[in-house]
Amino acid sequence: MKYKKIYVAATSQHIGKTTTTLGLIHALQQKNIDVGYCKPVGQQFIELEDIGLPVDKDTVLFADFMKFDILPHIHSPIIIGQGATSKYLDNPEKFNYPEELATASTYLENSHEMVVYEGTGHPGVGAVIKLSNAEVAKRLGAGVIMVVKGGIGNTIDRLHLSLAIFKEKKVPVIGVIVNKVLPEKMDKIKHYVGGFLEKAGIPLLGLIPYDQTLSNPLMITIKHAVNGEVLMNPQYLYNQVEDVIAGSLVDKKELKRFENLLLVVSITRLSEAIQKIQTIAERAGYTKSPLSGIIVTNVGDVAEDCKDYINQHKIPLIRTDLDTFGSVVKTSRIEVKINTHTPWKVRRATELVEKHVNLDVLFKDKA
Repeated sequence: MKYKKIYVAATSQHIGKTTTTLGLIHALQQKNIDVGYCKPVGQQFIELEDIGLPVDKDTVLFADFMKFDILPHIHSPIIIGQGATSKYLDNPEKFNYPEELATASTYLENSHEMVVYEGTGHPGVGAVIKLSNAEVAKRLGAGVIMVVKGGIGNTIDRLHLSLAIFKEKKVPVIGVIVNKVLPEKMDKIKHYVGGFLEKAGIPLLGLIPYDQTLSNPLMITIKHAVNGEVLMNPQYLYNQVEDVIAGSLVDKKELKRFENLLLVVSITRLSEAIQKIQTIAERAGYTKSPLSGIIVTNVGDVAEDCKDYINQHKIPLIRTDLDTFGSVVKTSRIEVKINTHTPWKVRRATELVEKHVNLDVLFKDKA
């Protein structure tokens, strides 16, 4: 096996690094390879209740996916939370991050045939503590798979900048995966980005098409985005949302789609909007509601007929101080992350990588 340590990096945030890493690990497991996982430097973390220590959120997702017990100092050794950078800059001698990184890598590499390390943000993240993605990959002795968002000009520009950072540290780049590519632009992007990479002597491992289902938020994410208060059915906040419709735009004749909709409406017009939706459903022969959730604006009481409908169809109802336009804007700007509450996204991510990414380069013997 050519590479026993792989570092997955990205040109910037929200490119699909975690999605790609999931698919990569699944592909390796399908080849009966014993794979280990580590998030060397994390930023967003949660406290594990049973041990009371912080762990990067992605580590929790991978522990669930790969079925391993989390050892924070091994699977998530370095956390740069709020205030951590200033503490480091004030007293760098109090921190021994390189040793913590080495301890984690030694344990994992002795325990598994191959280890996949997931980077954080863009290549320069972590430089403030002298552990940028490039520096971490160098210390680990890992080859890098770079993930970049689909496009041509901007994609090549970002690759040029990002690859230079790893080149400066003399870190080998195994190949590049282009993610979130619009299907109609596949051939064009493959031609131009592939040509750029060929000149740089770096393999293009694959182009992953944009998949809307991976971008669908959950109602709990929307609740946080609009700073909302749950009025009804909090147990259904993990409903997914595929599209948003404003109450004033609900047409009695039709809806463009009839599944996983978020209704955003003034509480004073909620009853009217629901009646229209019921009428459309009856005409189309639907017994199920198209609504995954409702956001109401303004102050007032929820009518009893609305409560019956909302409870019957298990719809979470959230009130926000934003107006309808503001709520729609906030919702449209949500950056969605895969997590333990979105198993269908994990499955889809692994399917996409398996179908569109060629990982043969990882298994070819060195010349």
